[in-house]
Amino acid sequence: MPIVNSLRSNPLIDGRQSERAMIVRRGVQRLLATMGAHVLPEISLAGGRRADLVALTRKGDIWIVEIKSSIEDFRVDRKWPEYRLHCDRFFFATHPDVPAEIFPEEAGFILSDGYGAEMMRDAPEHRLAPHLRKALMLRLARAGAARLLAAELAGVPVPALDGESE
Repeated sequence: MPIVNSLRSNPLIDGRQSERAMIVRRGVQRLLATMGAHVLPEISLAGGRRADLVALTRKGDIWIVEIKSSIEDFRVDRKWPEYRLHCDRFFFATHPDVPAEIFPEEAGFILSDGYGAEMMRDAPEHRLAPHLRKALMLRLARAGAARLLAAELAGVPVPALDGESE
């Protein structure tokens, strides 16, 4: 199933995410935007994994945020260590009904209520190798461009990015 579907009212939602996960995602995206990061949801990574959110910071760092909507969602998903191979920092994000103590200390932790979010624990840094960074930057650029085109073709207003502050 494509990540961007121009036939839906919102081409950036593909139907795999629960309503609760989408609420968490919205709050995390708002937090990251206030931090000056640009975020792409649902990015396929080399090796076949799909990251819930990939953020590109002003410094060029790449962060991955894995959204967990319940205790069971966290318990059944043991692929998260693989995401660390594709980012400089890795975070879990959830909502207040999921206990923070289930998330491992070796990952960052973000708490979201849908209207905003707070970084409860920063993620340790583990820098990407230059060749992996370049490959991921190309993947992000191509995905972002494809999604903008799909949104435009679907009639979704796409603001110009001219004069964007850095």
